[in-house]
Amino acid sequence: MKVISENPRSENSRKFPHLRQDFAASLVVFLVALPLCVGVAVASGVPAELGLVTGIVGGIVTGLLPGSSLQVSGPAAGLTVLVFGAVDEYGLPALGVIVLAAGLIQLAMGALKLGRWFRAISLSVVEGMLAGIGLVLIAGQLYSAAGLDAPASGLDKIIGLPGAAADALGSSEALVSLALGAGTVAVMVLWKRLPKQVQTVPGALAAVGLATAVTAVFGLSVATVEVNGLLGVIQPPGADAFGELASVGLLGTIVAFTLIASAESLFSAAAVDRLHNGPRTEYNKELMAQGAGNTVCGLLGALPMTAVIVRSSANVGAGARTKASRVLHGVWLLLFAALLPSVLALIPLPALAGILVHAGWKLIPFRGIVSLWRGHRGEALILVVTAVSIVAVNMFEGVLIGMALSVVKTAWEASHLKLEVVDKGAGPIQAHLSGNATFLRLPKILESLEALPQDRPVELDLSGLHHLDHACRTALENWAERHSATGTDPVKVTEPTTAAV
Repeated sequence: MKVISENPRSENSRKFPHLRQDFAASLVVFLVALPLCVGVAVASGVPAELGLVTGIVGGIVTGLLPGSSLQVSGPAAGLTVLVFGAVDEYGLPALGVIVLAAGLIQLAMGALKLGRWFRAISLSVVEGMLAGIGLVLIAGQLYSAAGLDAPASGLDKIIGLPGAAADALGSSEALVSLALGAGTVAVMVLWKRLPKQVQTVPGALAAVGLATAVTAVFGLSVATVEVNGLLGVIQPPGADAFGELASVGLLGTIVAFTLIASAESLFSAAAVDRLHNGPRTEYNKELMAQGAGNTVCGLLGALPMTAVIVRSSANVGAGARTKASRVLHGVWLLLFAALLPSVLALIPLPALAGILVHAGWKLIPFRGIVSLWRGHRGEALILVVTAVSIVAVNMFEGVLIGMALSVVKTAWEASHLKLEVVDKGAGPIQAHLSGNATFLRLPKILESLEALPQDRPVELDLSGLHHLDHACRTALENWAERHSATGTDPVKVTEPTTAAV
């Protein structure tokens, strides 16, 4: 008897049980990613199509690899400031070399299973980094929204804002451009208050669409996106670009790209894991997936990629169940870039500036700073110092300053020590040490002990110590000998537990 096979729809549903949910989610992520890819590229000082190239690679290449099943990668606002500075200093051809090298380092770190160590980076440093990026991004895009040229450094951008405002007030064209950018921000802020049926269209896409329509209907004289075509902007780095690797500054930029992109991606993965109940992120594999994507982006001369929390949360919120959604979103970006590139030329630059001002604002953890200040002022200080350092100096050195301050704070806390002296007026003086006795607190320990009366016996209780290093132990033994040499009873020492030694 011949067995009749099941219908194709039923068979496909068994092979791809979540295809319908993933297909719908991919469209949502595509609509969210499209304006962000273009906006990040323009803000980075590179052709708009390169942002789409990175989005395509992030969807198709990184999306196919194991690591985090629902996290979506692409060009990120968090790297905009660093990319702009690199392109301005070394030129666009060198960008491919930087991204390629960063990708290869990420691959190596993932293979060496170093991904989990990025989870040990102080959260205050990461949030401070994002806050600093957000401040510089907002300041820079305010110039773009007004159609003005922005200064090079982050500090000059902020200092120059009053002068830029005066220039804008004296120019009708600048005011129109600024109003269009402000309107874009307003649409994005108010979009979340509209009915959920309306919010099925992403706010960023709606804001750009409305700004484009207003520009066309009223014939506004504002700058729009320059279009060169997808194939025209793909420029693999040549031999001259690789020659830049001899520059110490460029090597430092590569390290900055690697550390920041990796940290942002893995922190994003941890955040995305909290949004769903599916498989957890495998951090080393995710780091290798990011490295593979950045390697391909580097070979194409495109922007660097990271995992992007905005797209990832949109993916989860739209009901995605597998990695198919993020791969399909890359396919839709590819089809758009190949078939409809001329649409980009209609998008006004002030609208993209408005989107990035909104994105930069969301990078600044206002509530986090307040809560940290209430409970952990040291962490709040690290966050603020990191952000200010990035604005005042640059991205790489700002992050290093934040990390150094975090290490100092940790060392200080690790050496926390409390000395309690009990003197009942008669009998031995009791001195109780608790906490961590390290060489950092040795001067304080000796100063307090040497201030005790020389003619009274002392009982030194070390049982409350969690840690006693060699330098402190030796110094305490020497003090006990000196105190006992004055003719008083020998100092009685209660030893710490074995674990504290």
